[in-house]
Amino acid sequence: MTRLRQWAGEQWTQWQAMRREPYFRLGVTDMMGTGIGIAAWALVTGVAMVKSGLSVPLSIFMSLMIYAGSAQLAVLPLLVAGAPLWVIWLTAACVNLRFVIFSQMWRDYFYQLPRKKRLLLGYFSGDVIFVGFMKRFPELKPQPEQIPYFAGSASTNWLMWQIPSIAGMLLANAIPLSWGLGFAGVLALLGILLSMVNDRFTLLATAVAGTAAIAAFALPLKMNILVAVVAAVAAGLTFETVDHNMKRLKKARAVHDAMAAPPQDQPGEPKQ
Repeated sequence: MTRLRQWAGEQWTQWQAMRREPYFRLGVTDMMGTGIGIAAWALVTGVAMVKSGLSVPLSIFMSLMIYAGSAQLAVLPLLVAGAPLWVIWLTAACVNLRFVIFSQMWRDYFYQLPRKKRLLLGYFSGDVIFVGFMKRFPELKPQPEQIPYFAGSASTNWLMWQIPSIAGMLLANAIPLSWGLGFAGVLALLGILLSMVNDRFTLLATAVAGTAAIAAFALPLKMNILVAVVAAVAAGLTFETVDHNMKRLKKARAVHDAMAAPPQDQPGEPKQ
């Protein structure tokens, strides 16, 4: 326990030092743009967790420890329905499959850090943070500004999620369902999702996921979420593979055409 407190104190000291860095403030500014949507989503999630039957202390513990809004919302119907534990775990794992891809990308930036530090960064990583980070640092190599930027983005995103989420848990019994918070949460999610669609492959995968979720809506235990996730991952990988093969084919064709073209006369050489 003493070692844990010492480690936590060291992390707090480092975070306080990074607050004075310009890139820390830049990370805060970038995350504030999506802060309202994240806060609305967090409030809806907090209310939904308590309304589903979880106690307030358990809901707060789940929010702090798991810190994954999509997974929390996905497993709530399963918990209420009394689904088998393996179904709950599988659902949460499938919803969070994207973090495996994120982590592979993060590795190129943070591989030189100690394992404990990387685990801490993994806890604070998120979808919006990933998009903002990749826009600021498109080159896959470590830079000294990356840690302060990540710290600013992650701390802002964490507070924007945890404070409204816990507020929703504490006020769940005082917030009537007639307020339509569920619809507000959907709008917030749509706003965040649209801000992350920045290329044609993401757009196509999003369209496939939405179509699959609607087509499989009749499945029990909200299994249409699993179907949508698997379909989106498969579509994204397929689109990327096809695009990669098309680029290789185009490059090979260009090389072949260059080799088959007749040699041009060099300047200054007499023509026969």
